[in-house]
Amino acid sequence: MLSPARAWREYPQRYRLEASRCTECGKISYPPRVVCPGCRGRQFETVTLSREGTVVTFTVVHVPPAGFEGQAPLILALVELKEGARTMVQLADVPDPSQVRIGMPVRLEFRKIAEEGEAGTIFYGHKAVPA
Repeated sequence: MLSPARAWREYPQRYRLEASRCTECGKISYPPRVVCPGCRGRQFETVTLSREGTVVTFTVVHVPPAGFEGQAPLILALVELKEGARTMVQLADVPDPSQVRIGMPVRLEFRKIAEEGEAGTIFYGHKAVPA
């Protein structure tokens, strides 16, 4: 689980879907990077990603890790957003995992991800839902 300090540092990319666009080649990286994976450049501008995308691949976890037992089966999907950036998210609001397909349109929604204990930190982020 994320420490509260790390979660705080990651708020812009986690909560607002902020990515970096290389000013040399235009490649968008999410989460933001220090070195461009396309051209090795080091100059970036901040961009906000759209919330629409498609499922590139997915897996269904029938025995989820601690803290996620009540969400089984847990569907994890690699989603490519309109800008070309990819992110791994939980796919929610799907009653039957057999309904998930590669290429399925989805949108990202801001939701509760997990919490640490009854009085601990609550972590929020994005989950994908069918569009």
